Amino acid sequence: MIEDISVNFLESFKDRKLVSPILIEGLPGIGQVGKLVAEHMIHMLGAEKIAEIHSIYFPPHVIIDKNGVTKLIKNELYLYHTEECDLVFLVGDYQSTSNEGHYILADQYLDIATELGIKRIFTLGGFGVGHLVEEPQVLGAVNRLDLRSEIEAAGVVFERDEPGGGIVGTAGLLLGLGALRGIDGICLMGETSGYLVDPRSATSVLSVLSTLLKLPVDPTQLNNRAAEMERVIEGLIEGERLQRDEELNYIG
Repeated sequence: MIEDISVNFLESFKDRKLVSPILIEGLPGIGQVGKLVAEHMIHMLGAEKIAEIHSIYFPPHVIIDKNGVTKLIKNELYLYHTEECDLVFLVGDYQSTSNEGHYILADQYLDIATELGIKRIFTLGGFGVGHLVEEPQVLGAVNRLDLRSEIEAAGVVFERDEPGGGIVGTAGLLLGLGALRGIDGICLMGETSGYLVDPRSATSVLSVLSTLLKLPVDPTQLNNRAAEMERVIEGLIEGERLQRDEELNYIG
């Protein structure tokens, strides 16, 4: 029987007590910024997988790997221990396909947070500005006013009118619904065009998050990916220029 949502913790994790745990959400979104940051941290820190989450609220298809083998869509939890706290990462393949599903899944993630004793959540994402950004700022939102000064001290910008449309999906709902449970919520959003996967924006968010967590994470791989993306973009722009020049020469 398929459950609406199933959360399966690995045997290696069960009954483990966490120390001042913090949840870091990095699910797919605008520019894949949050996903890039969270997965980079998991890789660089060597975080261990502790749970899988399956749900009927995910898109109705399977993913095919390089060997042609299918697997169900899932989200996952990873754990990394530091001297001061335990970091729990929420990453995965997709968010919900429906408005109702977004609420139900966010509520489930908060159930998990409550079960693990989590009192603070960082949600990560991109803030689409509609154009390429050379030096992305990190915009912030919090679910309690007294959290703001701490975040601003790390370089986060709070714009009066931005994000104008609010925060869509898990990144926003974890703050809103988390406030009802007394869980601190902080959202970090890197400026991004919104058109392409944006490692440069992810690097900016990583820098701020590392500062807030007092946990240095080497950004080299993200910087390399950003440089590669810039070369791709430059190639596309140059290609458009050549095409326009050819069209003008033809007209002349």
